[in-house]
Amino acid sequence: MSGQTAEKLAYMANQIARNLVHDAAPVASVADHIVTFWTPRMIDILVAQGRSGLDPVAADAITQIVAGRIPPSQSRATDPLVHGSDAG
Repeated sequence: MSGQTAEKLAYMANQIARNLVHDAAPVASVADHIVTFWTPRMIDILVAQGRSGLDPVAADAITQIVAGRIPPSQSRATDPLVHGSDAG
C-alpha cells in the first residue's frame, strides 16, 4: 500500500480519537471502534506505520490493538476459529 493510504488511515484514526476523547475510556473506545469497523488489512497498514502521525489517544489505541493480537493475525486458511483444531 502506498504511503498516502497509511496517511489516510492515520487521519481517520485521529478523527475517531478526537470524536471519542471524552469517553470514560477513550483509548479502549478507539481501539474497539477500529477493531469492529476496520478490515484487518487496514489495521495492519496502520500498525506497520507505527505511531507516526497519530494523536496520543489513537497511538495508544493502536498499541492496545497490537497487544491484543496474540498470536498475530493469521490468514483464514490457518485460523482455528474457522477450521477448528485437532489439538485435544
